[in-house]
Amino acid sequence: MLETALALEDFRIPKRRVPVQLVLPGGETREVHVFLSEGVPDSPHGERLSDLLNGQAKFVPVSDATRETVTFVNSASIAVAWVEAAHELREEERLTILTEHEVEVRLVDGQRLQGLVTYLQPDDRSRLTDYLNGTPSFLRLIQGERMALINKHHVAYVEFPSR
Repeated sequence: MLETALALEDFRIPKRRVPVQLVLPGGETREVHVFLSEGVPDSPHGERLSDLLNGQAKFVPVSDATRETVTFVNSASIAVAWVEAAHELREEERLTILTEHEVEVRLVDGQRLQGLVTYLQPDDRSRLTDYLNGTPSFLRLIQGERMALINKHHVAYVEFPSR
């Protein structure tokens, strides 16, 4: 039995526990922890929440912070996922000149979020509309030390704030 336990340990994928606030349609919030892989083939920095939400999995396992239970959340039902920006931003993004826009995002349920949208696209597809109409499914909106990952299916519109 010990050999089996050791063999299974060899196949375990190292994960890190990241606190996340999920906002569901209508504004219900859940404080959870998401388990992200330490190392992934495309990046030596490990998996980000945006990688998980924009990936193939339809249901995301989360650990409820208050009830200490595991819940499988349908990623399509997540309107917004809040995470510390440090968990999302990679060093190469900090060193690259990204396109930035200060925007207000209005969700279909009436919630409004303001912040900075940043992205890197080819020059001929660098407009905000190109980014919004392309992939991925979740937009990244920076608000200081936090980042909102906003599900495009829950967005009514995006506009530049009036000055």
